Amino acid sequence: MADSSLKAIRMQVMWNRLIAVVEEQAQALLRTAFGHVAREAGDLSAGVYDVDGRMLAQAVTGTPGHVNTMAAAVGHFMHRFPLASMKPGDVFVTNDPWLGTGHLFDFVVVTPAFVEGRPVALFASTCHMVDVGGIGFSADANSVFEEGTLIPHLRLRSAAGLNEDVLGIIAANSRNPVEIRGDILSLVSCNDVGVARLTGMMAEFELTSIDELAAYIIDNSREATREAIRRMPRGSYAAEMSLDGYDAPISLKAEMTVGDGEITVDYAGSSPASNFGINSPKCYTDAYTVFGLKCAIAPAVPNNAGSLEPFKVLAEPGSIVDPKRPSPVTARHVVGQMLPDMAFGCLAQALPDAVPAESAGSIWVLAMASAHERMGDPRFANASRFNVMNVGLGGVGARPGKDGLSTTAFPSGVGTIPVEITEDQSPLVFWRKEYLPDSGGPGMHRGGLGQAIEIANGEEAPFTISAATFDRMRFPPRGRDGGRPGRVGIARLASGTALATKATHVVPAGDRLIVELPGGGGLGDPKNRARDRIDADIAAGLVTREGAKRDYGME
Repeated sequence: MADSSLKAIRMQVMWNRLIAVVEEQAQALLRTAFGHVAREAGDLSAGVYDVDGRMLAQAVTGTPGHVNTMAAAVGHFMHRFPLASMKPGDVFVTNDPWLGTGHLFDFVVVTPAFVEGRPVALFASTCHMVDVGGIGFSADANSVFEEGTLIPHLRLRSAAGLNEDVLGIIAANSRNPVEIRGDILSLVSCNDVGVARLTGMMAEFELTSIDELAAYIIDNSREATREAIRRMPRGSYAAEMSLDGYDAPISLKAEMTVGDGEITVDYAGSSPASNFGINSPKCYTDAYTVFGLKCAIAPAVPNNAGSLEPFKVLAEPGSIVDPKRPSPVTARHVVGQMLPDMAFGCLAQALPDAVPAESAGSIWVLAMASAHERMGDPRFANASRFNVMNVGLGGVGARPGKDGLSTTAFPSGVGTIPVEITEDQSPLVFWRKEYLPDSGGPGMHRGGLGQAIEIANGEEAPFTISAATFDRMRFPPRGRDGGRPGRVGIARLASGTALATKATHVVPAGDRLIVELPGGGGLGDPKNRARDRIDADIAAGLVTREGAKRDYGME
């Protein structure tokens, strides 16, 4: 075998090994995280970067919003702390929404790796924190200053040890101080695992640098992605989408231009930034737009700086997809997690029969807390104080040749949080959590179902629910190619009051919160759905007989 072939095999083996390294890094975070959002739902990410700050590999475990924002975040750390100034033992931290992952609730931790006293790589990780101070997880704020504590790029650890001053400031401003400290230390620990595994790998392969491997990864990934783009028809394709917004509907507009091995998406004409916290910082807009494009165009190419490079995202500064400081951004995924569907809307014209119908998109974060403290009602003086978070999941749009996935977090990929966890950490009781029949959009391929969740306080006391991320209650996920929309989402009290806005609502003592998540859109004409599949849906309780008659014409 020629030397060039042996070298290529060696490079591929080391590339695969590097992916295994960062996956172990992510699993270390998953196992040690204190917060149930990271530990149970997997709302985290991990990756390794070369000495130029280019992402070389990401863990399979994690979310694209975190990974793809983190891809740019490391460069901001290196601007504040040049590589030459870094020392063994250093760890750096920030939660800057514009230079990190899009909102204050995600902390990014970066750790340089050294071999023989020289920096050879950097590891980064991030995860969601339950509370960072301010008004809590809510879209009610009118500026980022109200949303919580912003930590600029700081040194969290040196060879002398942890910077307890930084940790003290973070913990003092959180309603969950033990959790947030534990999660940050988990990020530090998982990076240390990555450093140890990388240096062990380098010793095994007798490497003192990974620069050559980095160039191989970046160059091959870039070219593979460009080649996939070149197989597409060139041209410009446009898409629009309406979302509920906070105080007024949002209009998203995108024009995708396919060139020679590159794609540009321009969001010109989209709504201006909101006065409330549903804005998507540019880093988050980039992350989810590119994720949608890459899913359809080059899914087999590993995600790294090279495979991301051929995609460019443009947005008007001051728009809802590129808000300027100090715009509020806590619920940035209301907009950001809809952007893959915007990409699919454009791609459907260039690649017919290759993309799914629209999905529920933004997960519904169920941020719940005790309410009696601010009500001043002596009847509730002995009620428990709590601040917890769960998630509600809608349906994924029907896919080419397949039905959509039910109660699945697309595009974020986070898992659910077991109700037992939330019930253990609070007096809340989940009375119901089940599929919502007939919520999936009718089509030759049916959209995935949303879910119905019913929650009450086990104590005779009120609690609050932040509806910051509840969307598609006015504008449902649309079908494609003749498929029909999925069902809109609904939020209400059992007593009948509709929770129609993204505000923070009080669930009175003795009442219950009911949320019904949107279903994914259908794909293809419902008249063409096979009878045996409709019968199977009815038997499984996914479609009612009334729904089958109404939506599919069954007698």
